[in-house]
Amino acid sequence: MTLANALAFYGVRSVLVEKNPGTTTHPKMDITNARSMEIFRKTGLADALRAVAIPDENPFDVAWITKLNGHELHRFRYPSAAESLIQIRRKNDGTQPSEAPMRVSQVLIEPVLKTAIEQNPLIEVMFGWAFESFTRCEEGVTAQVVDGSGKRMNISAEYLVGCDGGGSLVRKQLGISLSGKAQVSRRYITHFRSDARQLLQRWGKAWHYQSNLGTLVAQNDHDTWTLLSRIPDDVEPEDVDPARLIETFVGEKIAHEILVANSWSPHLLVADSYGQGRVLLAGDAVHQYIPTGGYGMNTGIGDAFDLAWKLGALVQGFGGEQLLASYESERRPVGLANCTGSEKHNQVRVQIAGLYTPELDIDSDQGELQRQKVAASIAAIGNAENECAGLELGYCYRDSPIICSEDNASHSGNRLTVDDPLEYRPSTEPGARLPSVFLGDGKNIYQLLGPWFTLLCFESCDTEMVDAVAAKMAVPLQITRIDLPGYSDIYHSACVLVRPDQHVAWRGAMPVDEQSIERILSRVVGKMAVDNDNIGCPDNSCVNQYT
Repeated sequence: MTLANALAFYGVRSVLVEKNPGTTTHPKMDITNARSMEIFRKTGLADALRAVAIPDENPFDVAWITKLNGHELHRFRYPSAAESLIQIRRKNDGTQPSEAPMRVSQVLIEPVLKTAIEQNPLIEVMFGWAFESFTRCEEGVTAQVVDGSGKRMNISAEYLVGCDGGGSLVRKQLGISLSGKAQVSRRYITHFRSDARQLLQRWGKAWHYQSNLGTLVAQNDHDTWTLLSRIPDDVEPEDVDPARLIETFVGEKIAHEILVANSWSPHLLVADSYGQGRVLLAGDAVHQYIPTGGYGMNTGIGDAFDLAWKLGALVQGFGGEQLLASYESERRPVGLANCTGSEKHNQVRVQIAGLYTPELDIDSDQGELQRQKVAASIAAIGNAENECAGLELGYCYRDSPIICSEDNASHSGNRLTVDDPLEYRPSTEPGARLPSVFLGDGKNIYQLLGPWFTLLCFESCDTEMVDAVAAKMAVPLQITRIDLPGYSDIYHSACVLVRPDQHVAWRGAMPVDEQSIERILSRVVGKMAVDNDNIGCPDNSCVNQYT
């Protein structure tokens, strides 16, 4: 649904086929991170999504506990969405996102997306229809679909994107394998409703309550909760009693209504390829993670928007064949990095769970000493999964065939590195996300970007030639002159060319001849074959040499 909405944003008609009759009742994702919210802001959905989310003033705290009727050991405190927005504006140094993250269940996200696509005249929505297979020809793809009554239909299009989950039939028909670790653990999910807030929030509101038994997610900070439990090795999944799991985690029986309960096995898998020709894959069809870090749906949102603008450029006629090649080269490394991050975060949870001893529940001096000891260990180990700004914002498409890459000597003081997943360092290195700041008039720099490509000019320069070449090549280009005194160390160059997805395509001084402009624009719209040229500075005249 995110992809269909984004395609429509770029003027592309699509047909969405979904085998289920309605949106999910399974809680799945419970956080939409800041980068995803930047994407939803661009495509016009951010406000509608925030309207169904946890109130802006509610915290993102993560608390390690013995039991909910026992003791809180340590709380990692994180700002609410409202507090994050204040922090973003106060810092305003390029290190912050333009949007705050959002606590919301996928159960609530999907109806908002469904309403948006059903109201969009460019999208034909077919819930209750299942994909069966596809055939390809030089001009496009034909998908065979079937409804619940057995009625079949063929749908022909220029492109097919399989967003059909971990068991993707599209991926299987392409013969693409998944690599990594399957069924890394045995888990049980219990999604339930309860008004027992005197126990469930006895230490104040928190997003996650964690113990050696699992994690309780506060879905709406009111009456809806999801318990993610570890299934003991000596217990079969079919023998699990979800009511007993709730009682054990809480420490006593509480009144509740179970909404969804089932066993499941998380994976750490990434597809070997993200598609073939006119058939592409996105979301869980190409990556499946443990929930730690919340990377699953958020990575899929990034996949969808990357694909949307590229398919839009191809359909509109100004994009070249390298756009499709760039999808895998850009998004698969992100998928792999997030898979690694998810695994590391889970290892931290397992490490902390291993600190638990029976003494933690005893109300005695010895029990208190043990709790203090474990609390100190938890604080020292940390909670990186909710602090990985580098992983969330710092990925760079520097090896993409549609990026005007630079040699290692150029801009050496402003080259992006992602060695530290915790730290995001703002950079305009080609391939990096454009750093976000608020201007003197209160607008964010992202609000100055057009729907397609935007050339940001931070110094006075003649843009007439760029305008003319872009028009001749039919490349939609908005030129924005901007005065940002004091931010030269962030934006670094006289000009920065920004892609539709807010990533930098090129930076440098204004090119002085039509040929250089044509080469840059040809590269970024996918019409130039990959070579070893430093396309960003063909004669070293179009790059400012900063250190």
